[in-house]
Amino acid sequence: MVRESSGQFGEMIANVAAILLLLGLLAIIFFISGKPIFPARMARMVIILPVDAIETAAVKKTRLDLPPNFNVGLVRPRPGS
Repeated sequence: MVRESSGQFGEMIANVAAILLLLGLLAIIFFISGKPIFPARMARMVIILPVDAIETAAVKKTRLDLPPNFNVGLVRPRPGS
């Protein structure tokens, strides 16, 4: 039984060493190629140009300029229903 347990322990050490060697080789390959494992995502940007105040309707006046006072005699009465 002693030989079997020591053999299993030796196989575990060999497997760990093989995994570390494989990871080291992969790291060296990626380091030499210079490319990242997962490429960075590129953002799609939209450039909003400044608004031309002459061509837009956003600068139009939406309120009426009422005079400060007016003649009430010129106002027509409401039509009756």
